Amino acid sequence: MKRWDADQESAAETPDLAALAALLADRTRAAICMALLDGGAWTAGELAEYAAVAPSTTTEHLNLLVSGGLLAEERRGRRRYVRLAGPETAETLENLAGLAPYRRVPVRSLAEANHRRALHHARTCYDHIAGALGVAIAAAMTERGLLARDYGLVLTVSGANWLTALGISDAGPSVARRAHVRTCLDWTVRRQHLSGAVGAALYRHALEHDWVSKALTTRVLTVTATGRRAFRDRLGLPDEALYPSLALSPPRT
Repeated sequence: MKRWDADQESAAETPDLAALAALLADRTRAAICMALLDGGAWTAGELAEYAAVAPSTTTEHLNLLVSGGLLAEERRGRRRYVRLAGPETAETLENLAGLAPYRRVPVRSLAEANHRRALHHARTCYDHIAGALGVAIAAAMTERGLLARDYGLVLTVSGANWLTALGISDAGPSVARRAHVRTCLDWTVRRQHLSGAVGAALYRHALEHDWVSKALTTRVLTVTATGRRAFRDRLGLPDEALYPSLALSPPRT
């Protein structure tokens, strides 16, 4: 057996959590990542306008986020687009936001207040439904035995049959081995909403069947009249889960 030489130079790899934290420690970079939770691809100019910083500064931030593995970039002609690196990145960001303390920000108009209220009620988290609506869906599916807790949420036989009855047949693990059922800690109410392949398939179904609508420039989802009937009939969701609340969620203490 070869003896260990304490003087011999050696190295091992370990996760550098501090490096990840440093990427998100800057508020502009954090805002960029939260904007990209809409699942789309943005140009540097669009993100500069969103974050209210100079384009050159935005480019520097994007370079750090791409090299750090949080964002992926693509070229379309001469334009550079960035998006989140994948669904796991989105779930990590949403979970971190759920653990983060609130900070007070000014609300300068009724339109902004309404937007925030709508964002708290229903929004996209990359490719699945988040907000109070997403939390209500996960809770209702669990109460009805469609999901069960077994070291995390799992889809039951009843749940698989329920999805099949809806016409959802592609909710299984993807070729990229994405988890079948996962959850995110929703930052709105600090409870779990459904993500993973099942969450993504359910969102696609809701969008394609006009249960929810989404504008191109926002993460906000609007539950349609068709959607309200469907969510009541399929999951027994109460009216308070189907309409934006008149009050925003109170800050956590």
